[in-house]
Amino acid sequence: MKTGDVYTWKRTFTNEEVLEFGRISGDQGRHHVEPDKEGRLMVQGLLTASIGTKIGGDLHYIARDMVSEFLRPVFTGDTITCDVSLEKVVQADGHKKVEMKSVYRNQKGKEVLIGSSHGIIRD
Repeated sequence: MKTGDVYTWKRTFTNEEVLEFGRISGDQGRHHVEPDKEGRLMVQGLLTASIGTKIGGDLHYIARDMVSEFLRPVFTGDTITCDVSLEKVVQADGHKKVEMKSVYRNQKGKEVLIGSSHGIIRD
């Protein structure tokens, strides 16, 4: 693991997942529970952001700070790809200090979410 490494994960969200996340999180705004004219639900922002947390989990990353900017809506059926770039990795006593940036794009290549985070990975 070093500065400049990029990790990627992609996911397509279903109506069932959006409804279940709404039940668990309490985020049940009308746009998350009532389908639009195309039968789609709007995916909760934090559910979309969970693609990056999957990558963080794979790295055993413990976040200390997370900033997200939601640029456009994500709907069920959209395939979202998240690229997490390690901007800085510094060895410290018993852990690595890590700074990362993330970019989430839909199947059309449009950015839907950008974010940054810093935290640690224990040795």
